[in-house]
Amino acid sequence: MLLDNIPGTVFSAGDHAYPHGTAQQFSECYGRNWGRHKQRTRPALGNHDYETDQAGPYFKYFGANAGPAGRGYYSYDIGAWHIVSLNSVANSVSWGKSQEEWLTRDLAASSSACKLAYWHHPYTSSGKTHGNGPHMRRLFTILYQFGADVVVSGHDHIYERFAPQDPDAKANALGIRQFIAGTGGEALYQIGIVKPNSEVRNATTHGVLKFSLDAASYEWEFIPIAGQTFRDRGSAKCHGGASHGT
Repeated sequence: MLLDNIPGTVFSAGDHAYPHGTAQQFSECYGRNWGRHKQRTRPALGNHDYETDQAGPYFKYFGANAGPAGRGYYSYDIGAWHIVSLNSVANSVSWGKSQEEWLTRDLAASSSACKLAYWHHPYTSSGKTHGNGPHMRRLFTILYQFGADVVVSGHDHIYERFAPQDPDAKANALGIRQFIAGTGGEALYQIGIVKPNSEVRNATTHGVLKFSLDAASYEWEFIPIAGQTFRDRGSAKCHGGASHGT
């Protein structure tokens, strides 16, 4: 219902159809509500999407919007922004190396001044249920090296915003600002040990995270469902696409 009043592209950070990502669950659960925005949704795979036929129903449901069938990572541009959807499930197994090589080539070929990536398992998280996803370090590092600005994840059913940080979780003005927005419908989790650079956390509010992507900056706003009041908003400039080492 929130998306009905928010135009633009929809990022989804995985686990679309609980609990097993079956074709029936995509049709009868996801399809009956979020599904009316399918044509403008660019998804990322979650572990629950993988539970049936290596995410076969996911790829069939979203079609070309999910990138090459069976791969689970792809990129596209929105205005001045280069957007990358990555597969954090694949990167937990050995064949994740091909994704890392692809990401390096993809970012090297982009001339965009601003870059945003999204995937399911957060690299850092204060969520009590899952917490950090260290298997995403290499992808996070590649993004950092190419001057990426924003990363968005799900998996932990909380909202959290981090200050820009480097792959060692040290605050860095040229680092990546990470958001967790696992607030799309399932029961919410709890906050555990607060991780370094965590600026805002909430584990009581469902809602969506809205971005306004401008030519050299971005704004974010967490929008709660009706009857709830938590909000988080702010803005920042892009790094300008400048590459830097770790």
